[in-house]
Amino acid sequence: MSLDEAITKPHERLASLLESDMGKVNALIRDRMASKHAPRIPEVTAHLVDAGGKRLRPLLTLAAAKLCGYDGPYHVHLAATVEFIHTATLLHDDVVDESAKRRGRPTANLLWDNKSSVLVGDYLFARSFQLMTETGSLVVLRILSDAAATIAEGEVLQMTAAQDLATTEDIYLQVVRGKTAALFSAATQVGGVIADRPENEVQALFDYGDALGISFQIVDDLLDYWGSESTGKNIGDDFRERKLTLPLIKAIAAADEEERAFWSRVIEKGDQRDGDLEHAVLLLNKHDALEATRRDALEWSAKAKTAMQSLPASDLRDLLIDLSDYVVARVS
Repeated sequence: MSLDEAITKPHERLASLLESDMGKVNALIRDRMASKHAPRIPEVTAHLVDAGGKRLRPLLTLAAAKLCGYDGPYHVHLAATVEFIHTATLLHDDVVDESAKRRGRPTANLLWDNKSSVLVGDYLFARSFQLMTETGSLVVLRILSDAAATIAEGEVLQMTAAQDLATTEDIYLQVVRGKTAALFSAATQVGGVIADRPENEVQALFDYGDALGISFQIVDDLLDYWGSESTGKNIGDDFRERKLTLPLIKAIAAADEEERAFWSRVIEKGDQRDGDLEHAVLLLNKHDALEATRRDALEWSAKAKTAMQSLPASDLRDLLIDLSDYVVARVS
């Protein structure tokens, strides 16, 4: 069996195809997360960076640049920038969410403290801006700095909309575009910009990343009620944290007075009791909220494929199309 045959998941095939460039990205990340004066910075950063993960966002930047025929050095800088922004947001998120685990390991804020996590996250944001400027492209700087601001805006919107039964699907989409899709779309868009591709191709790359990021987050939220151990999600985590994700928003919109009182108790007031998760799932199924959420994820995946199909045909383009299918495969 060849290596290509053994690797069946699109993100694994993408990682294999871009292995050489990703090695350069990892080397640059290790170099730039160092600090002469504050050894805690590389300690905290390495804990999260070395925890694994798919590295999907930097892979998207490398793939977009390669798809567009870029042959310079700065796709590596941009991929590292994207990963630094992502890592910084994870450090901050774990403090805000008071999380104890990420990717099966204790979070940095648990092993060190909240102050260390916040300040190291700030350091990584600063490093990301240094990397951006090294490309010499004001357009790249604008795209990635806009993404960083949008991510922060999305997190604040999520915090203010949390536990509010008046939260709508439109607000949810704003949150998702901020906290997840903004970095996906920036990651793909800058690959086209650095390659100096026409505006229509750059826009197609943005549209692909935006739709991919939205479908990715919708699936992640759906799996909190529809997942299993094999998906890597613990059923009910979002429910216990009282997060108003899309399945709940759909069920609450269709709720009668008694059901709305239940949602108010468990989400707004935080008065959760034994059996509440099971009752929540029953209501989600009653109003077809899980299936409707699944259909939304598939629609966004289809939008990602449509955007990618407007780019020149190649094996790499087909692999990115396969990736949009894979994102929703766990709920298809």
